[in-house]
Amino acid sequence: MKSSHRKIGISLRIVKAENYDEQRDALSHDWVLLLENLGFHPILIPNSLSDLELFLKDLELDGLILSGGDNIGDTPIRDNVEREIINYSIKEKIPLIGVCRGMQILNQYFSGAVTKTNSQDHVNIHHNLRIIHPQFSNFLTDSINVNSFHKNLITQEILGKDLKSFANYERDNTVEGFFHIKYPILGVMWHPERENNSITKLIINKLFLLNKFWD
Repeated sequence: MKSSHRKIGISLRIVKAENYDEQRDALSHDWVLLLENLGFHPILIPNSLSDLELFLKDLELDGLILSGGDNIGDTPIRDNVEREIINYSIKEKIPLIGVCRGMQILNQYFSGAVTKTNSQDHVNIHHNLRIIHPQFSNFLTDSINVNSFHKNLITQEILGKDLKSFANYERDNTVEGFFHIKYPILGVMWHPERENNSITKLIINKLFLLNKFWD
């Protein structure tokens, strides 16, 4: 009997195991708890698979998440795996959310770039974002308050091809939320898994249940 739960695949960071000379995949328990709370089955995607596409195809996933943590370039194996996940999402038309680092690698994938700030305006705080796209303000209101744990930034000038901003930081106008105009792909700079609130539920459910936000 097929489960009624939708299956969401999520990428993993690579960490050094304490007291062991080996690399391991890792994911915050917050993600598993959040996805289960939303009625999804979390499926963890290893970084060491020899045939990632076959693995993803056999699972028949309903959605994909590029998780946060670390900078692009820190672990090239993970970078390559996440680019393959993006390729698969586009090829199979599976909705995908990139979170923090995941948003940044999406921007690079679509020929954008990432810059860095020395400001503390985005580090371990909550701040307000302006919702600047009508399809999002319809269900998020004109302003939302989110967590922030990053120094890497995306500005409008370095936003990737066919990506459109829907949420900008009120103070410096940097892009903290975008979507692709052709594919069911979304990026957010905040960490929804760290706060199980109505914003998180609305965004994740709309993408994974409806496959898009716009008409």
